[in-house]
Amino acid sequence: MHDTLTVREGGRDLTFSFNDIMAYHGGGFPGGVVHGLKAMQAAFPLLDDAPLERREISVLTAFTGPGGRDALEMVTRALTENRLAVFRPLSGKDVITDPPGPYLFRFSYRGKLAEAVIKPGHVLEEFVRLGGKKDKTAEETERHEALKREMADRLLPLPASEIYSARLIG
Repeated sequence: MHDTLTVREGGRDLTFSFNDIMAYHGGGFPGGVVHGLKAMQAAFPLLDDAPLERREISVLTAFTGPGGRDALEMVTRALTENRLAVFRPLSGKDVITDPPGPYLFRFSYRGKLAEAVIKPGHVLEEFVRLGGKKDKTAEETERHEALKREMADRLLPLPASEIYSARLIG
């Protein structure tokens, strides 16, 4: 299934679905939730064959969005436990003009480091343009909200490997 991820805590497997994460997040940034989930799905299998111990995962990302942050936090508890760092200069300015934009995630686990980087074509130029626009009109705000939902609906059914390239570093 493309909408779940399993980690381990205290010897017990915990499976989180997109809907679980959305309930935790509150629903405002469904595309970001999908990106956080897909980045983890792409990278975690490189770090171990078994479900990762959630409290041993550290995250460095350029992604600043609250949906992605909440996905990472719910699955790994990395924000609460100071194992999540956002460093905007880690990647390009935006995914359209300076790929991969903020869509770069690095996960460290038991001495290994895996990186997940978005593949081209998954973030619409209109989404980037509206997301960066200050003083949006009511119509532009409505359109941007629709694009957030569209992104989630379009990407969630896809395997993570179609959205993110993942590799071990070092």
